[in-house]
Amino acid sequence: MAVKIVRQPNKIAIIGAPSSAAGFLAGSEKAPAALRAAGIVERLQSIGYEVADLGDCAPRLFAEDDEHKRSRNVTEIIASLNDLKPRAELALKSGALLLVLGGDCTQMIAMLAGARRYYRQISLLWFDRDADLNTPAGTPSGRLDGMALAGIIGKGSPELVRFWGEPPLVREPDTLIYGLVRVDPPEQEFLVRSPLRHVYAADIQIKGVEKSAQDALTHLHTGNRQFMLHLDLDVISQEELSATNVPDSGGLALAEVQASLSEFAKQKNLLGLDVAQYNPDRDTDGSAAKKIVDLLVEALGARLAALAPPAAAPATEDTTSAPA
Repeated sequence: MAVKIVRQPNKIAIIGAPSSAAGFLAGSEKAPAALRAAGIVERLQSIGYEVADLGDCAPRLFAEDDEHKRSRNVTEIIASLNDLKPRAELALKSGALLLVLGGDCTQMIAMLAGARRYYRQISLLWFDRDADLNTPAGTPSGRLDGMALAGIIGKGSPELVRFWGEPPLVREPDTLIYGLVRVDPPEQEFLVRSPLRHVYAADIQIKGVEKSAQDALTHLHTGNRQFMLHLDLDVISQEELSATNVPDSGGLALAEVQASLSEFAKQKNLLGLDVAQYNPDRDTDGSAAKKIVDLLVEALGARLAALAPPAAAPATEDTTSAPA
Protein backbone atom coordinates (compact mmCIF):
# COMPACT_ATOMS: atom_id res chain seq x y z
CA MET A 1 0.00 0.00 0.00
CA ALA A 2 1.30 3.42 -0.95
CA VAL A 3 2.02 6.02 1.71
CA LYS A 4 0.51 9.45 1.15
CA ILE A 5 2.62 12.22 2.63
CA VAL A 6 0.97 15.62 2.79
CA ARG A 7 3.73 18.21 2.80
CA GLN A 8 3.16 21.03 5.28
CA PRO A 9 5.02 24.22 4.27
CA ASN A 10 4.61 25.80 7.71
CA LYS A 11 5.88 22.84 9.75
CA ILE A 12 9.42 21.98 10.81
CA ALA A 13 10.56 18.92 12.77
CA ILE A 14 13.83 19.42 14.67
CA ILE A 15 16.09 16.57 15.79
CA GLY A 16 19.35 16.94 17.68
CA ALA A 17 22.25 14.67 16.71
CA PRO A 18 24.81 15.35 19.48
CA SER A 19 27.90 13.65 18.11
CA SER A 20 31.59 14.35 17.65
CA ALA A 21 32.50 10.70 16.98
CA ALA A 22 33.10 11.16 13.25
CA GLY A 23 35.06 14.38 13.58
CA PHE A 24 38.49 15.64 14.52
CA LEU A 25 37.98 16.78 18.10
CA ALA A 26 35.43 16.92 20.88
CA GLY A 27 32.85 19.67 21.24
CA SER A 28 30.42 19.37 18.35
CA GLU A 29 28.29 16.99 20.41
CA LYS A 30 27.24 20.14 22.32
CA ALA A 31 25.91 21.86 19.19
CA PRO A 32 22.21 20.90 19.43
CA ALA A 33 21.94 22.16 23.02
CA ALA A 34 23.80 25.37 22.18
CA LEU A 35 21.61 26.13 19.18
CA ARG A 36 18.47 25.48 21.19
CA ALA A 37 19.80 27.76 23.93
CA ALA A 38 20.41 30.42 21.27
CA GLY A 39 16.69 30.33 20.51
CA ILE A 40 16.35 28.35 17.29
CA VAL A 41 12.93 26.92 18.22
CA GLU A 42 11.48 30.20 19.47
CA ARG A 43 12.85 32.16 16.53
CA LEU A 44 11.29 29.78 14.00
CA GLN A 45 7.98 29.92 15.85
CA SER A 46 8.13 33.71 15.85
CA ILE A 47 8.23 33.85 12.03
CA GLY A 48 5.24 31.54 11.65
CA TYR A 49 6.47 27.95 11.79
CA GLU A 50 4.82 25.19 13.74
CA VAL A 51 7.85 23.47 15.28
CA ALA A 52 7.90 19.88 16.49
CA ASP A 53 11.02 19.38 18.60
CA LEU A 54 11.66 15.63 18.52
CA GLY A 55 14.50 15.81 21.02
CA ASP A 56 18.03 14.48 20.82
CA CYS A 57 19.61 11.20 19.88
CA ALA A 58 22.05 9.68 22.38
CA PRO A 59 25.41 11.52 22.57
CA ARG A 60 28.34 9.98 20.69
CA LEU A 61 31.75 11.30 21.64
CA PHE A 62 35.07 11.87 19.93
CA ALA A 63 37.84 9.38 20.66
CA GLU A 64 41.14 8.63 18.96
CA ASP A 65 40.19 4.92 18.51
CA ASP A 66 43.58 3.61 17.46
CA GLU A 67 42.07 0.15 16.98
CA HIS A 68 40.32 1.38 13.83
CA LYS A 69 42.80 3.84 12.39
CA ARG A 70 41.15 3.95 8.96
CA SER A 71 37.57 4.21 10.21
CA ARG A 72 37.76 5.69 13.69
CA ASN A 73 34.77 5.28 16.02
CA VAL A 74 32.85 3.41 13.34
CA THR A 75 30.85 1.39 15.89
CA GLU A 76 29.66 4.55 17.66
CA ILE A 77 28.85 6.22 14.35
CA ILE A 78 26.72 3.33 13.10
CA ALA A 79 24.91 3.35 16.45
CA SER A 80 24.22 7.06 16.00
CA LEU A 81 22.82 6.46 12.51
CA ASN A 82 20.55 3.72 13.79
CA ASP A 83 19.31 6.16 16.44
CA LEU A 84 18.65 8.99 14.01
CA LYS A 85 17.12 7.08 11.09
CA PRO A 86 13.73 6.17 12.65
CA ARG A 87 13.38 9.70 14.04
CA ALA A 88 14.02 11.09 10.56
CA GLU A 89 11.44 8.68 9.09
CA LEU A 90 8.84 9.87 11.58
CA ALA A 91 9.53 13.53 10.84
CA LEU A 92 9.38 13.06 7.08
CA LYS A 93 6.19 11.01 7.21
CA SER A 94 4.53 13.89 9.10
CA GLY A 95 5.05 16.16 6.09
CA ALA A 96 7.25 18.60 8.01
CA LEU A 97 10.59 19.89 6.80
CA LEU A 98 13.29 17.95 8.64
CA LEU A 99 16.01 20.01 10.36
CA VAL A 100 18.82 18.07 12.05
CA LEU A 101 21.13 19.98 14.37
CA GLY A 102 24.56 18.35 14.65
CA GLY A 103 27.07 17.14 15.02
CA ASP A 104 28.83 15.10 12.37
CA CYS A 105 28.58 15.16 8.59
CA THR A 106 27.78 11.44 8.70
CA GLN A 107 24.32 12.26 10.12
CA MET A 108 23.13 12.89 6.55
CA ILE A 109 23.40 9.13 5.90
CA ALA A 110 20.63 8.47 8.42
CA MET A 111 18.54 11.33 7.06
CA LEU A 112 18.76 9.99 3.53
CA ALA A 113 18.04 6.45 4.66
CA GLY A 114 14.94 7.71 6.44
CA ALA A 115 13.83 9.56 3.32
CA ARG A 116 14.45 6.57 1.07
CA ARG A 117 11.79 4.76 3.10
CA TYR A 118 9.28 6.91 1.21
CA TYR A 119 11.08 8.27 -1.86
CA ARG A 120 12.79 6.08 -4.45
CA GLN A 121 15.15 8.70 -5.84
CA ILE A 122 16.58 11.70 -4.01
CA SER A 123 19.12 14.32 -5.03
CA LEU A 124 21.73 15.69 -2.62
CA LEU A 125 23.22 19.15 -2.38
CA TRP A 126 26.46 18.96 -0.34
CA PHE A 127 27.19 22.54 0.81
CA ASP A 128 30.71 22.11 2.18
CA ARG A 129 34.26 23.39 2.02
CA ASP A 130 35.45 19.76 1.77
CA ALA A 131 34.60 17.01 -0.66
CA ASP A 132 34.30 14.32 2.06
CA LEU A 133 35.09 11.70 -0.58
CA ASN A 134 37.97 9.92 1.12
CA THR A 135 37.94 6.17 1.56
CA PRO A 136 39.64 3.92 4.13
CA ALA A 137 42.35 3.14 1.58
CA GLY A 138 43.36 6.77 1.10
CA THR A 139 42.17 8.65 4.18
CA PRO A 140 44.77 10.96 5.74
CA SER A 141 43.05 10.89 9.14
CA GLY A 142 40.72 7.92 9.49
CA ARG A 143 37.90 10.30 10.47
CA LEU A 144 34.61 9.22 8.95
CA ASP A 145 33.39 12.79 8.46
CA GLY A 146 35.96 12.97 5.67
CA MET A 147 34.34 9.88 4.11
CA ALA A 148 30.67 10.77 4.61
CA LEU A 149 29.80 11.65 1.02
CA ALA A 150 31.80 8.69 -0.29
CA GLY A 151 29.63 6.43 1.85
CA ILE A 152 26.45 8.02 0.52
CA ILE A 153 27.38 7.37 -3.12
CA GLY A 154 28.50 3.82 -2.37
CA LYS A 155 32.27 4.32 -2.57
CA GLY A 156 33.54 4.75 0.98
CA SER A 157 33.80 2.89 4.25
CA PRO A 158 32.02 -0.49 3.94
CA GLU A 159 30.12 0.12 7.18
CA LEU A 160 28.71 3.40 5.86
CA VAL A 161 27.96 1.97 2.43
CA ARG A 162 26.12 -1.01 3.91
CA PHE A 163 23.99 1.14 6.19
CA TRP A 164 21.50 1.37 3.32
CA GLY A 165 20.79 -2.15 2.10
CA GLU A 166 20.78 -1.23 -1.59
CA PRO A 167 23.62 1.26 -2.13
CA PRO A 168 24.05 3.90 -3.23
CA LEU A 169 21.80 6.10 -1.13
CA VAL A 170 22.21 8.79 -3.80
CA ARG A 171 23.60 8.30 -7.30
CA GLU A 172 26.69 10.26 -8.31
CA PRO A 173 24.87 12.19 -11.11
CA ASP A 174 22.26 13.27 -8.54
CA THR A 175 24.86 14.76 -6.19
CA LEU A 176 26.48 18.19 -6.24
CA ILE A 177 29.18 19.66 -3.96
CA TYR A 178 28.73 23.42 -3.58
CA GLY A 179 31.35 25.78 -2.10
CA LEU A 180 34.33 23.45 -2.45
CA VAL A 181 37.77 24.68 -1.39
CA ARG A 182 39.77 21.80 0.12
CA VAL A 183 40.31 18.64 -1.88
CA ASP A 184 42.74 15.82 -1.08
CA PRO A 185 44.66 14.31 -4.05
CA PRO A 186 42.67 11.03 -4.14
CA GLU A 187 39.43 13.02 -4.03
CA GLN A 188 40.62 15.19 -6.91
CA GLU A 189 41.42 12.09 -8.96
CA PHE A 190 37.94 10.75 -8.26
CA LEU A 191 36.20 14.00 -9.20
CA VAL A 192 37.98 14.13 -12.56
CA ARG A 193 36.29 10.92 -13.68
CA SER A 194 33.02 11.01 -11.69
CA PRO A 195 29.66 12.34 -12.94
CA LEU A 196 29.28 13.90 -9.48
CA ARG A 197 29.33 17.65 -10.10
CA HIS A 198 31.36 20.02 -7.93
CA VAL A 199 31.37 23.82 -7.77
CA TYR A 200 34.31 25.65 -6.23
CA ALA A 201 33.76 28.63 -3.95
CA ALA A 202 35.91 30.78 -6.23
CA ASP A 203 33.68 29.98 -9.21
CA ILE A 204 30.57 30.88 -7.22
CA GLN A 205 32.10 34.26 -6.46
CA ILE A 206 32.98 34.84 -10.12
CA LYS A 207 29.58 33.80 -11.47
CA GLY A 208 27.54 35.30 -8.64
CA VAL A 209 25.61 33.57 -5.87
CA GLU A 210 22.12 33.73 -7.37
CA LYS A 211 23.19 32.29 -10.73
CA SER A 212 25.40 29.66 -9.09
CA ALA A 213 22.64 28.54 -6.72
CA GLN A 214 20.07 28.35 -9.50
CA ASP A 215 22.46 26.39 -11.73
CA ALA A 216 23.05 23.91 -8.90
CA LEU A 217 19.31 23.46 -8.38
CA THR A 218 18.74 23.00 -12.11
CA HIS A 219 21.48 20.39 -12.31
CA LEU A 220 19.83 18.42 -9.50
CA HIS A 221 16.34 18.70 -11.09
CA THR A 222 14.91 20.03 -7.86
CA GLY A 223 11.86 21.37 -9.67
CA ASN A 224 10.50 17.84 -9.99
CA ARG A 225 12.61 15.74 -7.63
CA GLN A 226 12.94 15.69 -3.85
CA PHE A 227 16.34 16.58 -2.43
CA MET A 228 18.27 16.89 0.81
CA LEU A 229 20.68 19.66 1.79
CA HIS A 230 23.80 19.22 3.91
CA LEU A 231 25.38 22.36 5.38
CA ASP A 232 28.85 22.05 6.90
CA LEU A 233 29.39 25.38 8.64
CA ASP A 234 33.11 25.41 7.88
CA VAL A 235 32.10 26.45 4.36
CA ILE A 236 31.96 29.95 5.89
CA SER A 237 35.30 31.74 6.06
CA GLN A 238 36.83 31.57 9.52
CA GLU A 239 37.11 35.35 9.58
CA GLU A 240 33.32 35.39 10.03
CA LEU A 241 32.69 32.03 11.72
CA SER A 242 35.61 30.28 13.39
CA ALA A 243 33.72 28.04 15.85
CA THR A 244 33.94 24.93 13.69
CA ASN A 245 36.10 21.83 13.95
CA VAL A 246 38.34 22.65 10.98
CA PRO A 247 37.99 26.38 10.20
CA ASP A 248 39.92 27.98 7.37
CA SER A 249 40.34 31.29 5.58
CA GLY A 250 39.03 32.04 2.13
CA GLY A 251 36.06 30.39 0.55
CA LEU A 252 32.60 31.86 0.92
CA ALA A 253 31.64 34.82 3.07
CA LEU A 254 28.75 34.55 5.50
CA ALA A 255 26.57 36.72 3.24
CA GLU A 256 27.28 34.44 0.27
CA VAL A 257 26.36 31.36 2.28
CA GLN A 258 23.22 33.13 3.50
CA ALA A 259 22.12 34.05 -0.02
CA SER A 260 22.80 30.56 -1.35
CA LEU A 261 21.05 28.85 1.55
CA SER A 262 17.98 31.04 1.10
CA GLU A 263 17.76 30.08 -2.59
CA PHE A 264 18.02 26.40 -1.71
CA ALA A 265 15.49 26.63 1.12
CA LYS A 266 12.82 28.17 -1.13
CA GLN A 267 12.45 24.97 -3.13
CA LYS A 268 9.22 23.08 -2.48
CA ASN A 269 10.93 19.70 -2.97
CA LEU A 270 13.46 20.20 -0.18
CA LEU A 271 12.78 17.36 2.25
CA GLY A 272 15.30 18.26 4.93
CA LEU A 273 18.58 19.86 5.85
CA ASP A 274 21.23 19.45 8.48
CA VAL A 275 23.87 21.69 10.01
CA ALA A 276 27.19 20.16 11.00
CA GLN A 277 30.56 20.96 12.54
CA TYR A 278 29.61 23.84 14.84
CA ASN A 279 31.75 23.47 17.98
CA PRO A 280 30.48 25.35 21.06
CA ASP A 281 33.83 24.80 22.80
CA ARG A 282 35.21 27.37 20.35
CA ASP A 283 32.34 29.79 20.91
CA THR A 284 32.86 31.01 24.46
CA ASP A 285 30.62 34.07 24.13
CA GLY A 286 27.86 32.39 22.10
CA SER A 287 28.24 34.80 19.18
CA ALA A 288 28.71 32.01 16.63
CA ALA A 289 25.54 30.26 17.82
CA LYS A 290 23.62 33.49 17.29
CA LYS A 291 25.03 33.81 13.74
CA ILE A 292 24.03 30.23 12.94
CA VAL A 293 20.52 30.74 14.26
CA ASP A 294 20.23 33.99 12.28
CA LEU A 295 21.46 32.14 9.17
CA LEU A 296 18.86 29.40 9.51
CA VAL A 297 15.98 31.67 10.45
CA GLU A 298 16.58 34.00 7.50
CA ALA A 299 16.79 31.11 5.03
CA LEU A 300 13.76 29.33 6.44
CA GLY A 301 11.90 32.61 6.56
CA ALA A 302 12.53 32.93 2.83
CA ARG A 303 11.13 29.44 2.41
CA LEU A 304 7.98 30.29 4.33
CA ALA A 305 7.46 33.44 2.28
CA ALA A 306 7.91 31.52 -0.97
CA LEU A 307 5.76 28.50 -0.15
CA ALA A 308 3.18 29.70 2.36
CA PRO A 309 2.26 33.36 1.68
CA PRO A 310 -0.55 35.04 3.66
CA ALA A 311 -3.16 33.52 1.35
CA ALA A 312 -1.90 30.08 2.32
CA ALA A 313 -1.31 27.74 -0.57
CA PRO A 314 -2.86 24.29 -0.21
CA ALA A 315 -0.60 21.50 0.99
CA THR A 316 0.87 19.33 -1.74
CA GLU A 317 0.44 15.57 -1.63
CA ASP A 318 3.25 13.13 -2.39
CA THR A 319 2.23 9.60 -3.24
CA THR A 320 5.09 7.16 -2.98
CA SER A 321 5.29 3.48 -3.77
CA ALA A 322 6.95 2.50 -0.48
CA PRO A 323 5.08 0.15 1.86
CA ALA A 324 3.35 1.66 4.88
